[in-house]
Amino acid sequence: MALSGVFGKKYKLEKSDKFDEYMKALGVGLVTRKMGNAVSPVVELTKNDDEYTLSSSSTFKNVVLKFKPGVEFDQETPDGRKVKATITVDGNTLHEVQKDPSSGKETVIDRTFTDDEVKMVMSVDNITATRIYKIQA
Repeated sequence: MALSGVFGKKYKLEKSDKFDEYMKALGVGLVTRKMGNAVSPVVELTKNDDEYTLSSSSTFKNVVLKFKPGVEFDQETPDGRKVKATITVDGNTLHEVQKDPSSGKETVIDRTFTDDEVKMVMSVDNITATRIYKIQA
């Protein structure tokens, strides 16, 4: 399945595993981690010509990423870090690599879309977190 069937659908966070450890490895402070763990963001992917928009909305923070596959861009992460990110599209997976110039850390985030869910697998150092988003009716 290509990404085409997933545009404009809203997926809400349902399950999160090792997200706190992941944020800790990135150096995210306790208060921000608590807020990050407490909210259930809704993600949505849209496409306009060759530009994709991935939005994540929650009561804590709204994040909108506009990107062209394979083109590096400046991104501010939900916890306020400024990174260089590149997102490629591989079938129904968005493969994102974030490079943080201040810490030297490299983060890899894979978002795999299916008809009814998005599986987000995030890795930094030796920590891997998984978050499952389910489609909203």
